[in-house]
Amino acid sequence: MNSDYPSLTTELPYIEDSATLFSRIRDYPWPVMLDSANTSPDIGRYDILAAAPFITLETTAGTTQITRHHSKECVTSDPFLLLNDILSDYKQRKTDLPFAGGAIGYFAYDLGRYLEVLPEIAKDAEQIPDMAIGIYDWAVIVDHKLKRCWLSSHGLDPQTHKIWPELLQKLNLPKTEQTAEAFTITSPLTSNFDESTYKTAFRKIKTYITEGDCYQVNLAKRFEVTAEGAPWFAYQALRKQNSAPFSAYFDTGSVTIMSSSPERLLRVDGDKVETKPIKGTRPRDLNNPEKDRQLAESLQASLKDRAENLMIVDLLRNDIGKVCEPGSIRVPHPFALESFATVHHLVSTITGTLANTESAVTLLRACFPGGSITGAPKLRAMEIIEELEPHRRGIYCGSIGYIGFDGNMDTNITIRTMVFSDNRLRFWAGGGIVADSDADEEYQEVHDKAAAMINLVKFLQ
Repeated sequence: MNSDYPSLTTELPYIEDSATLFSRIRDYPWPVMLDSANTSPDIGRYDILAAAPFITLETTAGTTQITRHHSKECVTSDPFLLLNDILSDYKQRKTDLPFAGGAIGYFAYDLGRYLEVLPEIAKDAEQIPDMAIGIYDWAVIVDHKLKRCWLSSHGLDPQTHKIWPELLQKLNLPKTEQTAEAFTITSPLTSNFDESTYKTAFRKIKTYITEGDCYQVNLAKRFEVTAEGAPWFAYQALRKQNSAPFSAYFDTGSVTIMSSSPERLLRVDGDKVETKPIKGTRPRDLNNPEKDRQLAESLQASLKDRAENLMIVDLLRNDIGKVCEPGSIRVPHPFALESFATVHHLVSTITGTLANTESAVTLLRACFPGGSITGAPKLRAMEIIEELEPHRRGIYCGSIGYIGFDGNMDTNITIRTMVFSDNRLRFWAGGGIVADSDADEEYQEVHDKAAAMINLVKFLQ
């Protein structure tokens, strides 16, 4: 059977480490690498590399600036629906590649303020756009299962045809040693919760749960250092320490995101919808295989963790049900164990059939932000988060991913994610608090989840 590729497609030599290819195109504007880290033949199959979008969208304080090459306009419409309209203007057929042009970028947690009325209590320390999306006409696709690689485009932007020979030349260069770069931490690590203030917020959440306001609230702690140098160097170190299937590197010029997320938010393939919430965590002990196995088994057997996971499964079934065909929602794989570099997780899979009147973007809008990082019920949990966390989350607990011109989508939840802007490097970790949560255990879980990023900071000092 002949393969179906976009009209402008050239096969490239396969290189196992996609970072080598990405280093050859990251000097273009808005470079992005959706990095599966080659973690498994299924969820770790593809890497997507792109740069030089022909349209960019940046949303700040209710206004989206749309840049098309050298022209700019500002609009105040719903950023999700604005993106949906732009993608519909460039709709293309589905091909055998997972992505051949479309939207790639981030949706910050605080983009949820455009969908729900929330109090404004937490400090906005990030000062970065709530949404930054590039519309990319070309991409490099690396298939680790077939061990093949392509540069592909539908050729919608005239500029693509002009730079195609240059791209091929860059991507076909023989493998050489990369120029030495550095990224250096220049201050001690600080956080916005110490153990005492965290436990005060924890007790407040337990009171809200007892009074019937909510069933679960995700409480997160932010860490910060100052730093200087090339964040690409830091990301390469992070992916070695904490490889994860929904990792990403994205640089808009003003902010750089380095994500080693283990969690999928939403995937759309044709009309098939999938979400995979994580709830339930144990640390790993790679130096003691027997203890590591016991930790995994204790997680699988934990009624508390299963109950916590089930709360979020119910929330997400409701969220995707808003835009899926009635009766199509299924939970084929509840409470599955997935193990990563530093932690074991309990992961459930929920599926549905997207209604033919909806799109990947309207699905994302209906589910945003992801229920696994808010709590239940979602709106009340978000109100409590705003009250108790000292700073707005920004990109943390938002999403990074792609939405193709063919309507397909894959997005992560931006946990285990570092954000570099204005010489400040920030990262977060949190966990869901329920009625029978223990304050000491929850505080330790936060640090278990942050371990890879804390270790990276120590490595870079």
